[in-house]
Amino acid sequence: MTSHAIVDTGGSRSFPGPHPFLDNAAATGTVTVYLGAGAVAAYRADPSKAAVLVELGTQSLGEATGEDAGREGSNAVGFARFRLGDGEPSDLVELVRQPATDPAALEAARSILEAAGLQVSVCADFAGRILDRLIRPFYNEALTRLDEGLATAADMDLTVKLGLGYPEGPIELLERTGLQHHHDVTKALFEVYGTRHYAPARRAVVAKRRAEREKGS
Repeated sequence: MTSHAIVDTGGSRSFPGPHPFLDNAAATGTVTVYLGAGAVAAYRADPSKAAVLVELGTQSLGEATGEDAGREGSNAVGFARFRLGDGEPSDLVELVRQPATDPAALEAARSILEAAGLQVSVCADFAGRILDRLIRPFYNEALTRLDEGLATAADMDLTVKLGLGYPEGPIELLERTGLQHHHDVTKALFEVYGTRHYAPARRAVVAKRRAEREKGS
């Protein structure tokens, strides 16, 4: 049976509170899981484990493992549990693999996550995860259309909910979970890819500046 041990560096966005994945951890395990804001640095300080799961933000797994002209891959797998801003994390976990990632390590990572009731998808090693690269341009467009006066925020949200069946519209969702967090993710993606779709929308920039002022006061 696949088991896992956790090295918690603090500030995990994937597991900010109690969860069966944390409860299922052992003192030692087949897979060593690095959690938190310092996960990449902690892995780089001790990369010798048999199989490794490293929590990522928007960065590539290659920042932890290094790269080798498209031949990179090891026993290390990256992961991020999707979470929008200050909202509760979803049950979706994206596993990040490199071209030559050890298949056994990937399956071991999948096994321990699914055993905790999480849903797993696998993506290649790019900056940003699948969902962020798909939905952040959509949120940016919604914020820009609000600036342009296409409709009120309430009418835009209602249209998306009724027309597409979403439980929340884009504006109310971003306001509830923190526009400043949307700024941080889109800024990181924009710095890597340079396309206008990822450039932080004006309202997200304003929210970020306000959050920084409030934090400093």
